[in-house]
Amino acid sequence: MKPKEILLNTQHEKDLVDEFGDDHVTSSYDTPLRPDAFAMSDDEKIKKIEGHFKEIMNILGLDLNDDSLNGTPKRVAKMYVKEVFSGLNPDNKPHARLFENKYKYDQMLVEKDITFYSHCEHHFVPIYGKVHVAYISSGKVIGLSKINRIVQYYAKRPQVQERLTVQISKELQKALNTEDVGVVVDATHLCVASRGVGDTNSKTGTAYFTGKFKENQTKNEFLNYINSK
Repeated sequence: MKPKEILLNTQHEKDLVDEFGDDHVTSSYDTPLRPDAFAMSDDEKIKKIEGHFKEIMNILGLDLNDDSLNGTPKRVAKMYVKEVFSGLNPDNKPHARLFENKYKYDQMLVEKDITFYSHCEHHFVPIYGKVHVAYISSGKVIGLSKINRIVQYYAKRPQVQERLTVQISKELQKALNTEDVGVVVDATHLCVASRGVGDTNSKTGTAYFTGKFKENQTKNEFLNYINSK
């Protein structure tokens, strides 16, 4: 295996309910949300999170009268609601506008090296890396920037990498009305690098293939492309 090649942990949906160890447990491919998740407005959520985070800082013994710290609770609250967890809100879901495949292009289209930042739902520390996406048109094509927006939408929520991989794939299948989708995610988890075992070199690879991408020829064409320089 070449040093830069991605080591894949390919999975089927049923595998996502398995336990991966004491500190890595997954559920379904839907993000776990309460029925009343959006009963409060964003402004109400920000105000409540600000108060709770201020209490956390107090418990840690930090001096909130310090000029550098006194605005931190509100900054964190706004970041959580408006930025890093904005993908929880379905109002922020990108609209995938489709176009006719006028060129009759019937081969795979690949969008590689899409940078993403997410947060591990077990410790709320960052996950970051690259997403590689491919699909074969069933008659429609999607604007390339929309693929990136779909990736960012599902990344901007508390996540596990397996779920993120499946969510991106299923959204593209639905948006494009095609079963022929391949998604590979290569990521660094700071819950591994900055705490716990403290391994700063390891990466995690996941993949989800549907339709023609389950066939070895198509799958290998995709993998060879994303592993090329």
